[in-house]
Amino acid sequence: MWQLDAPTLITVLTIVFSVGGIVLGSIIPGIVEGIATKTALEGIARQPDAAGDIRTTLLISMALLESGSIYVLLVVLILIFANPLLDRFFM
Repeated sequence: MWQLDAPTLITVLTIVFSVGGIVLGSIIPGIVEGIATKTALEGIARQPDAAGDIRTTLLISMALLESGSIYVLLVVLILIFANPLLDRFFM
């Protein structure tokens, strides 16, 4: 049986959780954006006069969803390349 020292274990766990985070941070906003687009297109089809308002609301919601994905990416990159856990526990 092999053993991992503490810094290696933290690095491995960081990579595993980063992969999970980036997968969920990409898939969930993608699904929600698809649902929002579908709903907006249905609303525009029902009320063509309100297309401008629906489009504006859709673009704002898409920007907010994408910023959430970018924040997930930022946290994952910080955890992988500048892991604060290693400095905190092993200094």
